[in-house]
Amino acid sequence: MEENKEHYAIEVGTPSRKKTTVVRIHSACFTGDVFGSLKCDCGPQLFASLQYIKRIKNGIIVYLNQEGRGIGLANKMRAYTLQNQGYDTVEANHRLGFEDEERDLVVGSKILKIMGFNDIELLTNNPKKINALKIDGINISRHLNLKTKPTKDNINYLITKAKKSGHFL
Repeated sequence: MEENKEHYAIEVGTPSRKKTTVVRIHSACFTGDVFGSLKCDCGPQLFASLQYIKRIKNGIIVYLNQEGRGIGLANKMRAYTLQNQGYDTVEANHRLGFEDEERDLVVGSKILKIMGFNDIELLTNNPKKINALKIDGINISRHLNLKTKPTKDNINYLITKAKKSGHFL
């Protein structure tokens, strides 16, 4: 696992290690998860995942300490400044010297393996996350899109994620 980073896994109910389990692998978004930022859909995705898992009474949230697609909170705030100047989220990251995806997407599969989960239904809109977990040996029996309602404040962000990063809308 990444050095000096703590990640968390929250089990709801009693997920079976022998059957398919619903999983959300969520990267930390301090601005969205804590403050309800309007610039992204992170908070609504986390909330929708929690609601779904609560409704079915079984599942896991893996919460990764990889803020801002892995660039950290300070750089994310710098990227926000660039976005306010007209750059999209990918362009802003590039101007700061980062790739559009700096997260280690395999960390989530390592945590699942340590916990004894190998067969999951994954709550995600990110095809790179699906591929990373599959390549690392996690069986994804199906993936469930996380539909959140676009707003005037995050629609361009969502379009950019779809066009430039391949995310499902």
